[in-house]
Amino acid sequence: MNLLNEIRSYTPANQQEEYDRDLMIQYLLHNPDCLERKNRIAHFTASIWTINREKTKTLMAYHNIYDSWAWIGGHADGVEDLRSVALRELQEETGVSGAVLLSNEIFSLETLTVDGHEKRGDYVPSHLHLNVTYLAEADEKETLVVNREENQAVKWWTFEEALRASSEHWMVERIYRKLIEKCR
Repeated sequence: MNLLNEIRSYTPANQQEEYDRDLMIQYLLHNPDCLERKNRIAHFTASIWTINREKTKTLMAYHNIYDSWAWIGGHADGVEDLRSVALRELQEETGVSGAVLLSNEIFSLETLTVDGHEKRGDYVPSHLHLNVTYLAEADEKETLVVNREENQAVKWWTFEEALRASSEHWMVERIYRKLIEKCR
């Protein structure tokens, strides 16, 4: 199944996801470069909400650009299989290699704003991330590795601790709370 069909068949959990799903469908239909960062207005990204086997904790990284504890994810960079992107990002950003997706289905959709910032000495203008989230389970005893280019720390948090740890209010209230509720 291609990304457009996957997003079309996704059942939104709330109004935010409904609007974001419609935006993503339209963007896919009218922007052939939407899987590439060269599209400076909006492009697709994949995130992975990683939980422990007991479904009581989530894995987060202290993200350099956002200066906050955040979930794991990254750019599609031309890859339509966003599941593989999410799993790759998990391994690159945390060292976790034994995670398994709990479903091949999309777990969540969100359009995320990204403020302009510097990355590796280059300015990146403000834009949107059309983000597709997947749910994974990992062993919290697996050795964690910090990817200094992306983050400063990696840690398992209880769901409640994760909500307090992130300094991104909108992400906490609109995204992380939603993901936690969907896990329960």
